[in-house]
Amino acid sequence: MKKLCNVLTVAALLAPSAALASGYYIPEQSVNAAALAGAYAAHTPGADASYYNPANMIGMADQWQIEADLVYINLPGVSYTDSLAAARNGESKEEQFLIPHLFAVSPKINNLRFGLALTSPAGLSKRWQDAFPRTSAEDFSLRVLELNPSVAWQGCDKFSLAAGVRLIRADGEARSYGTIPVPGPTTATIRRDLEGNATEYGYNLAATVKPVQEWDISATYRSKVDLNLEGDATLWSDAIGAPFNLPATTVVRSGSVTLPVPAVLTIGTAYTFDRTTVELDYNKTYWNVYENLDFNYSAPLGHPILVSAFDDPKAKNWSDTNTYRIGVTHRCNEQWTAMLGFAIDENPVPDNTLGFELPDADAKIYSIGARYRYSAKLELGAAYLFVDKESRVIPAAAANSGGINGTFDNGGAHLVTVGMQYNY
Repeated sequence: MKKLCNVLTVAALLAPSAALASGYYIPEQSVNAAALAGAYAAHTPGADASYYNPANMIGMADQWQIEADLVYINLPGVSYTDSLAAARNGESKEEQFLIPHLFAVSPKINNLRFGLALTSPAGLSKRWQDAFPRTSAEDFSLRVLELNPSVAWQGCDKFSLAAGVRLIRADGEARSYGTIPVPGPTTATIRRDLEGNATEYGYNLAATVKPVQEWDISATYRSKVDLNLEGDATLWSDAIGAPFNLPATTVVRSGSVTLPVPAVLTIGTAYTFDRTTVELDYNKTYWNVYENLDFNYSAPLGHPILVSAFDDPKAKNWSDTNTYRIGVTHRCNEQWTAMLGFAIDENPVPDNTLGFELPDADAKIYSIGARYRYSAKLELGAAYLFVDKESRVIPAAAANSGGINGTFDNGGAHLVTVGMQYNY
């Protein structure tokens, strides 16, 4: 199903972990956000406020502000150790990515300001070459691009609102190849080859209240977006003996699938003590919308093994997740600003539906960064973020739908972000 993007969500539509947060969601899109471990909703002094909290654009200096960032992401290979047979062990390939981001905020127009953000809010890449993992995830990759224009309105000195439109473009690939057991007893060797894309829309809302000059309280909401993917799929099975007695078969069909990009609610508060700002954020990601992965075809597949492997709905039953973040920003002097962050991030995937395309786990996130004001117009910045995923044990009692009974280790990510902001 070409675009089926089995890819797209089975692990993804949305993250690093290959996402840098739960599921396939990627919250760290700029130098400031990465340096503060994503604790960046209430106090957003840069042009990246156009993405993280456009309501805060109101309080910024009355000029054009433009920020360009480049993000390097390293995903170490994830190792899988099976509890029953060493032959089922495997390790995914290490992945490297370079992703650009762009943010802009306009000068004031009456009591309005306009912003624009070009980001990559979700993503996935997992490649396995060992026999058992490859059967379900030889190559799962997802690329997501979001264009997010927004407008902010100032109700009074202590209150501002904002709204925007999310335009999301997603491209993905899904390939798998391996041997599965079938009634007989015998086995079947099967393969799938999917590619696809989708363009969909959503919205975002934001509000900020300032009880006093030093204190910011903010809330942002990014809507759920359903990716309605359409394309082609090439599915193959080798010859199968009794009781099926089927020759080798290649099936090509048009198909479709709907995959959710979940809504995200963020509530944050920040207080500035002289030169130091401390921010606490809470994220709620509504992953419960991902109940199953169900492909629909233009005509029946006509092959019982291919129907079972690639047509029958696959339960996901993901759960909503909570993320708790703290970030500290300290203005050292007129030129230098230092930042530190920490977060605790839950994962949404239950033991019984976890798969090799996204072997997610709970994580702790650590970050550090700095900004340097070169002149009144130009500011430079850099940040490092480390995602430390816990080991994930899938016991036999979980009755995992993919037959997984073992331990995933070494998950996580390294992220290095450099950027510059120009004001005029």
